[in-house]
Amino acid sequence: MSTFSAGSGSRLVIASLALLGLAACQTSPPVLETPPAVQPAPEATAVPAGAREYKVVAEESLLQILVYRGGAMARLGHNHVIASHHLSGSVYLTDDLAQSRFNVEFPVNELTVDEPAMREVAGADFPPGVPQSARDGTLKNMLSEALLDGANHPAVRLRASEVVAAGEYFDVDVEITLKDQVRHVRVPVTVVRKEGLVTASGEFPLRQSELGLKPFSAAMGALLVIDEMRVRFDVSARDVGAR
Repeated sequence: MSTFSAGSGSRLVIASLALLGLAACQTSPPVLETPPAVQPAPEATAVPAGAREYKVVAEESLLQILVYRGGAMARLGHNHVIASHHLSGSVYLTDDLAQSRFNVEFPVNELTVDEPAMREVAGADFPPGVPQSARDGTLKNMLSEALLDGANHPAVRLRASEVVAAGEYFDVDVEITLKDQVRHVRVPVTVVRKEGLVTASGEFPLRQSELGLKPFSAAMGALLVIDEMRVRFDVSARDVGAR
């Protein structure tokens, strides 16, 4: 997954989750690895007995994926922030949170690249000034048939298949369905419950290779993309039965 802009002749491939989002800024298709035992897309999560349904509120939710350049020639490119403001779906909440489940998705064609406001809050590794041409090129390539294939696979789907209490947070097995293939990622999630509202947030590393993608590398490694990305999410859902 390359983080280098098309204007400098470099590439970005970004892969997501939970929550998640995959994307790329590149001039030719990435090399895809064949992961072992890729599963068919699952059916919708069964609603746990006694669960209350909460609907995700897109306006109060955000998914970000941070992708990093590397190598001796890293100065030729940019780190990138890919974001989704269009999360949707349901959370099925039970009194025992370990029995709770969710179905969430986001449209890949609505992903954004390097919004100035997103870069400003992402940290010192994401300075301002990424050219609009580089942002446009990144978006076009990441939606191409070789990558997300937004025309034929317009959504990435996420669902919880297991929730395990782990101290102050929950360890969630998230099934990521991308282009009709499923992979599993363990995600640490902090949950806050209020009257009629539940929020889930967290940050975790995710390697492109976990998702069957081979990070971009050129010039004998002098120009490369670091395999590990950072995923940040903050999702709010409201009780459909609340008045």
